[in-house]
Amino acid sequence: MSTGKINVQTENIFPIIKKFLYSDHEIFLRELVSNAVDATQKLKTLAALGESKAILDGLKVEVSIDKAAKTLTIKDKGIGMTAEEIEKYITQIAFSGAEEFVNQYKDKTPEANAIIGHFGLGFYSAFMVAKKVEIFSLSHKEGATAVHWECDGSPEYKLEEGTKTDRGTEIVLHIAEDSEEFLEESRISHLLTKYCKFLPVEIKFGTRKEGEKDKEVEVDNIINNPSPAWTKKPADLSDEDYNKFYRELYPMNFENPLFHIHLNVDYPFNLTGILYFPKLKKAFEMQKDKIQLYSNQVFVTDSVENIVPDFLALLQGVIDSPDIPLNVSRSYLQSDGNVKKISAHITKKVADKLEEIFKKDRADFESKWEDIKVFVQYGMLSEEKFYDKAQKFALLKNAEGKFFTLEEYAEKVKPVQTDKDNRVIYLYTTNTEEQHSFIETAKERGYDVLVFDSPIDSHYINQLESKLENTSFVRVDADTIDKLIKKEEAQPSKLSEEEQNKLKPVVESVVPKEKFTVVFESLSEKDAPMLITKPEFMRRMKDMSAMGGGMNFYGSMPDMYNLVVNSNHPLITKILNEEDESRKKELTKQTADLAMLSQGLLKGEELTRFIRRSVELID
Repeated sequence: MSTGKINVQTENIFPIIKKFLYSDHEIFLRELVSNAVDATQKLKTLAALGESKAILDGLKVEVSIDKAAKTLTIKDKGIGMTAEEIEKYITQIAFSGAEEFVNQYKDKTPEANAIIGHFGLGFYSAFMVAKKVEIFSLSHKEGATAVHWECDGSPEYKLEEGTKTDRGTEIVLHIAEDSEEFLEESRISHLLTKYCKFLPVEIKFGTRKEGEKDKEVEVDNIINNPSPAWTKKPADLSDEDYNKFYRELYPMNFENPLFHIHLNVDYPFNLTGILYFPKLKKAFEMQKDKIQLYSNQVFVTDSVENIVPDFLALLQGVIDSPDIPLNVSRSYLQSDGNVKKISAHITKKVADKLEEIFKKDRADFESKWEDIKVFVQYGMLSEEKFYDKAQKFALLKNAEGKFFTLEEYAEKVKPVQTDKDNRVIYLYTTNTEEQHSFIETAKERGYDVLVFDSPIDSHYINQLESKLENTSFVRVDADTIDKLIKKEEAQPSKLSEEEQNKLKPVVESVVPKEKFTVVFESLSEKDAPMLITKPEFMRRMKDMSAMGGGMNFYGSMPDMYNLVVNSNHPLITKILNEEDESRKKELTKQTADLAMLSQGLLKGEELTRFIRRSVELID
């Protein structure tokens, strides 16, 4: 037996490690199980190279709890360690790393979650929950002697010959009083599922019963899938395999994804993974089932905001890269060069995949467009490179339900919807039912109307206007149709300016002045006698303000409308010529109310009065 003192200056290394190593102590289990898996993988490699004669059977990692002894044990059948290797890797390298860590971070609380792995500290995370740690190990090397190491969290340790007879390493944690939650089976089971679900070596945690009641057998409770779908070749997987893996990732999500992207890159960095497109609702929702980030099949985080571009966080699935450090802080990931390259690559792969699906089966792509539209638009808004690629497959849908690429739509409407100033006017609706009369009026002129009804459309429209040359977007109810697309020939008015001035105060008297501006327009006789429009700029600013963009003061301003009087409609002439002032006002009010009713603006007492008045007029 030998005892020793680790050659470090800092006496209180362990309290500092315990306080600063990780904000969440549960991570110790990931570290220790990952180490056990590494030891197992190394043995497989040495055996394959002929450098080890070890028998490779039952190579699983076993986690067990002894509540009476208050211990938690992680056992592997990997390469094991000799006394010299424990001296080197546990007491010298790791402890010197610990001292370096303490010196660098003891006064920098915000960086406490920095790159622990860099300092060789994975093993010492055990002291966050244990008052004493023991190592029992037997090396795979022929003639090796078993070894036992023990440390109570001070710089003193004990190293002696051990009694272990089977190859591998057992780490025994004597759990501290303030960490006894880690002696609960449910807690450990949850953590193993969270961090070790896809580790490449089987992880055993107790046993479970299988089979029928009268023929039950006890089997090892293996908590992980060592060969998850993303580690396999796409050619070896069917759509059902991908869907099955999706349900494995998100057991509470009962809908299949729309489609998937299998990532497999080995240059200039290593990256594998599968990303799934879920059905996205029109309204943005907080993602419950996020993208999971792994490093060599070890779970790192599912807080991928600022690691992948925002719009990719709307997807689900797995990204795995050994080039992402296992022990990381969010701020480190955000500034890491590899992470930035990975992020850019994933963006490119997603755009390429969407373009491929679009070209391969456009009808299928169109059928899924409503479910992925928000994702594509958000990507185009937030990433310039994604916009450049997405132009080829981003679709516009018109009121007839037909789809067009940006280029196709420009060719369709240029001949008809170019105004006198040579600008192409894209008409759109946000609600085909509420704006039905305006859509019909546009159609009568031979114009086409697009549908924009997603929550970020106001931002998206602004972007398209800035990108498309000589193009403006206006909602169909933003003005009268002939004002929206101004042609050279203006219709003459049947009412003179004097007659309009005479009628204007009558119209103004039947609507609230603070909400409506009365204007006269020389429209077609077939158009409504009065109609209500909402100026495009004001409405768009309010929409953007509601979505967290634009100028916020517009959001608090009251809605303003134009009440447009069609000076060419026979009813307007009739009202003008009505000599009974009471009757004139009644007809004006009825006509204005009809315009408001068509826009859903007639409510409460005003609606009740309108209905009564309508009944009286019918009588």
